[in-house]
Amino acid sequence: MDSLRGFDELLKRVQQDGFAILPGVLSAQQVDAILRELDRVWQSHPDGAMRSQSGDVYGARNLLRQWPEVADVWKQPPLPELLAHILGPDFGLVRVLYFDKPPEQTWALPWHKDMTIAVRDNVLPSPHFAKPTRKAGVPHMEASREVLEQMITARIHLDDVTVQNGPLKVLPGSHLSGTEMALGDVDPHDILVQRGDVLLIRPLVAHCSNRSHPDTTRHRRILHLEFAGMRELPDGYAWHDFIQ
Repeated sequence: MDSLRGFDELLKRVQQDGFAILPGVLSAQQVDAILRELDRVWQSHPDGAMRSQSGDVYGARNLLRQWPEVADVWKQPPLPELLAHILGPDFGLVRVLYFDKPPEQTWALPWHKDMTIAVRDNVLPSPHFAKPTRKAGVPHMEASREVLEQMITARIHLDDVTVQNGPLKVLPGSHLSGTEMALGDVDPHDILVQRGDVLLIRPLVAHCSNRSHPDTTRHRRILHLEFAGMRELPDGYAWHDFIQ
């Protein structure tokens, strides 16, 4: 960070708004290296990605399994220090997803909050977890507010994001209402960033995204990394992955 004041302002934004943008965390060369590695992963694990009819990859769920080295791509200043301040020094990486909006296969998402986590076993009784599902073969559960408040996501942008390619829209402060989806009177904020920028966002921030503009040629490729400050989950549950 340029200064302690700037660091404190970022932490304050995460606390009050539920999100903050970190500009220029990764260089253009680092982003290019990630994209080359992703191309290799899609070729070596063709069944591990979600593809459009034209063959474009628009999503992947088990990126830690397909590309274990992705667990290190986020270790660029100031991310490690920020995450330690937000989650505590014993935080771990618990899930990595990949998203794209290919021009020929764009999509939209309605307003929602990210309440699902990947676990080893999703059949144990617990008041902290509900709605068991399996996503790409991995057990998932909807977690309680107490669990989700100890998490944060880092979204690494591999493309510039403009109004043309379906930017994420967020409601500042909506994480403070917990799991409730009351949208209130706050105006949505578009996350417009450059490649290499990182968005830190709490899972309980309400967010959505529209389809890309029909005439755009832009992709919107993102690495979505979820971190948790608690190694142990309640009631015998365990993270599917917890990497420090």
